Amino acid sequence: MKQEIFRCRCCGHCCHGSGTVSVAPAEAEAMAAHLGISVDELHGRYLVHKGKRVEMRIVEGHCIFYGEDGLCSIHPVKPFPCRQWPLHPSILGDRAAWEAIRKDCPGFAEDADYEDVCRLIQRGE
Repeated sequence: MKQEIFRCRCCGHCCHGSGTVSVAPAEAEAMAAHLGISVDELHGRYLVHKGKRVEMRIVEGHCIFYGEDGLCSIHPVKPFPCRQWPLHPSILGDRAAWEAIRKDCPGFAEDADYEDVCRLIQRGE
């Protein structure tokens, strides 16, 4: 019997890099409320607008909400893509995506395999 397939190690590695995460209007409202600021202030200080997309700002190579303690400072209200990662649907049908994500994230069990992860994603756990 395999052990747990994935467990977040809270390493913050997924918060680093030049990529960022889109933020939906309802998520922006929740983030602003969590921070105790207005939505307008959230947009001005923490988000960037790229055409029709609104994304979290990247600062010094990591998400603006990556805390000094190595944890997400908005964890209870972080956007859906952050909550979903690394169990992203892009893995389904793309073994190369799985290999790249597995290589990048230490949260996968050593014996986790592609089929296990696909089943986990399909169940929505």
